[in-house]
Amino acid sequence: MINRLAHKLPFYYGWVILFAAGDAMFVRNAAASLTLAVFIFPISDDLGWSRTLIAGAASLGGLVAAVTSPIVGWASDRYGVRVILTVSVLALGISTFSLAWATFPIAFYLAFGMSRVLFSSSFQIGPSVAISRWFVRRRGRATGVLFLSHSLGMIIFPLVAGLVITYWGWQAAWMVLGVIVWAAALGPVALFIRQSPESLGLTPDIPQERKEEKSQVETAPAEEPNWTLGDARRTPTLWLLALATGMLFLMQAGTNTHQGAYFIDQGLGVAISALAISFNAAFTGIGSLVWGWLVERVPIRYCYAAVALMMVVSLFLFPSVTTIWQALLIASLWGASVGGILVVPAVAYADYFGRQSIGVIRGVTEPFVGLGQAVGAIFSGLVFDVSGSYHLAFITLGMLGVGTIGLILLAKPPQLRATPAAA
Repeated sequence: MINRLAHKLPFYYGWVILFAAGDAMFVRNAAASLTLAVFIFPISDDLGWSRTLIAGAASLGGLVAAVTSPIVGWASDRYGVRVILTVSVLALGISTFSLAWATFPIAFYLAFGMSRVLFSSSFQIGPSVAISRWFVRRRGRATGVLFLSHSLGMIIFPLVAGLVITYWGWQAAWMVLGVIVWAAALGPVALFIRQSPESLGLTPDIPQERKEEKSQVETAPAEEPNWTLGDARRTPTLWLLALATGMLFLMQAGTNTHQGAYFIDQGLGVAISALAISFNAAFTGIGSLVWGWLVERVPIRYCYAAVALMMVVSLFLFPSVTTIWQALLIASLWGASVGGILVVPAVAYADYFGRQSIGVIRGVTEPFVGLGQAVGAIFSGLVFDVSGSYHLAFITLGMLGVGTIGLILLAKPPQLRATPAAA
């Protein structure tokens, strides 16, 4: 049925793949740091837990994801993204729903930790791998739209959680989010996702006569590269990208997880805190589209360095927030930079190393992201618990970002050496 549909549609079936993968990206926000940020204050107030303890569940999930990501990457190539994402949507709904009864730290860590493992491994790898396989010429734009779906979830999940918390409490909020996960994504993921265009007798969105534009010196070449994992992991570029991306996600988690509580601490109130988080999410979506467009036109490492620079500027500005307009402005700038770290590395891995082994290649690099998110969330929580303020955390993360820019600029496009002919 899907095969006939793919050939009869008046448009490329890759857009259907993008819709289904976008649904998965949308619902992963049940475990997003911005969603947890809405729960930190009421859970801490109700159960008497410290912010470090609550954020530690996200860190635990990130650490476990560092172990599971290579397995997920391998399984995405071996069994297909559809299987991985279908199982993941089912599991995410269960773990989110069960958080309603997680009133003991160990139960909370098990439930939210599982959600974060899925968030940082299968939901991080699966959708972007699917898009990388189906799109070549429009990979940047398609990846931008994919993460626009993620940003829509960043807006809706915290807002829904905030509203339900206000009227029915934080336990009811977790149950509502769990139902949304199943209702929004299970059907599209299970029905429509396919492994590659070739599996349906189609080709990627790249014409055979494609010519490389002179301005795109470091973007994807006319003929897609075809790297194996063994070849890719022997290049400095792979590890420079992985390390830089992990550091940027450390900065992201260290800020997003505590952003809601920080704005409340600054005396702006719960409503303004929620509004700033919404601005953050909205501009993450806008940033995803802009960076997706730019990465097709600007050499990838320069585009990525610009993303890191925007994050650094935002972090150095966060401690100065004292008014509503400052909170909204800096949250928006920060959100736009987060859109960049979602889109640009996903395109870079595919453009640099090709489609064939992209799942397993992403699998060995995502542990850097999981570790970064784990360290970032717990780092900022510890800084607050010790000093009573997040200011030192923001400044430290900003200084880390300055060094990351240098790593990104060193990540030049790798050259695949031809295998010598046998004598």
